Amino acid sequence: MGPFVLEFSWTTILISLLIFVVRVVGMALDTLRIMLILRKKQGIAWVLGFLEMVIYILSIGVVLADVNNVLKVVAYAAGFATGNVVGMWIEGKLAIGHAHIIIITRQAGSVVAEALRANDFAVTEIPAIGKDGDVWLCDLTVRRKAVKEVERLAREADPEAFITIEDITPLRRGYWGSGQLSR
Repeated sequence: MGPFVLEFSWTTILISLLIFVVRVVGMALDTLRIMLILRKKQGIAWVLGFLEMVIYILSIGVVLADVNNVLKVVAYAAGFATGNVVGMWIEGKLAIGHAHIIIITRQAGSVVAEALRANDFAVTEIPAIGKDGDVWLCDLTVRRKAVKEVERLAREADPEAFITIEDITPLRRGYWGSGQLSR
């Protein structure tokens, strides 16, 4: 390996931009693939893994053929880092899977649960005692696409509500809205 070269020809700039874009796509696919594996979506994860490896082999080959070119190496590394963020953003927009939400409210009779039920969410209310006295836990499981709506409804009913969210994998069945029971 010789000295590093910082070349700014149009060809090198275009190839570096292409390396960056291809690496962003490859890492976005990889991030999505990992999220899908965690959600037991093996088929689509296989396809994404295959595509990601083709992209990886082609892009790393171009970089390794001219490894002393700083612009290509930086483009590769920046594409890798950016691809992670882009993949996370895409996965967030797709919102595949389910979420378990717990809302802790001081609203007696749980105004929060009533607001959620009025919008077709199945809620289990649990009376509890918190650090400062009586509270109500509103426990529900929803599709991840509905999380923002649940949060909005809870905040409207009780701006002081404490809300936690976890990604889950349902084992059996549940109510997912619109009168449909998922089996």
